[in-house]
Amino acid sequence: MRTFGSLLVRGLIVGLFAGLLAGTFAYVMGESRIDAAIAIEEANAGAHTHDHGDEHAASEEEPLVSRNGQRAGLFLATGLYGVALGGIFAVGFTLLRRKLRTDNDSYAALGLAAAGFIGIVLVPFLKYPPNPPAVGDPETITRRTVTYLLAIVIGLLAVWAGVALSRWTARYGEVARLAGGVAGLVLTVVAAYLILPRINEVPDTFPATLLWQFRFASLGTQATLWLLLGFGYAATVARRPSEQKVSV
Repeated sequence: MRTFGSLLVRGLIVGLFAGLLAGTFAYVMGESRIDAAIAIEEANAGAHTHDHGDEHAASEEEPLVSRNGQRAGLFLATGLYGVALGGIFAVGFTLLRRKLRTDNDSYAALGLAAAGFIGIVLVPFLKYPPNPPAVGDPETITRRTVTYLLAIVIGLLAVWAGVALSRWTARYGEVARLAGGVAGLVLTVVAAYLILPRINEVPDTFPATLLWQFRFASLGTQATLWLLLGFGYAATVARRPSEQKVSV
């Protein structure tokens, strides 16, 4: 019998490596987009200062952390995030393992990772896609944070609704089971999207190509993290032949 401690340690280790590799993806695919967005923000600020003759605005305070420091901190942040997510994933795997209808621990881990990605990442992304640092009103950050967290809760509820309806329709066959799961997920998400407020603070002058390049880099970072976490954890919990029950 594998203990909870061993499962937790596996989750923490896998999460660390997944976080570092996701940070590498974010560095390669996202940092140049962030630099471009910051350059646009600085150019707009300089034009505003020139038009209004504001000498005080011209001497803006330097950021607390330089861009080089932010780039180095990226790997620390994604590594710590990966460790935390790996620990939570291990706890969820331990609590839900017996409720997952499969005898294969690896398949259970992959299914749990897929459900987590859909509920925690994909559903909120489709409603509130992330914006570069230069986009957004600082005065609405609290409202945007609350609505995004609410979208995560709704995403998890949508996954639960899909699983519940899938199991209820399983009596009618595999096709009905699949259709029921998709319907439960989609209907919950659509209803929530209609209720949640619409937030769009992207200026019309901001380049659309740069905006979506940043957003897809952000989604790719999360996809890399969850993909590596799912497959990595599935590999660590795969039972060896010596662990299988053998009847004599």
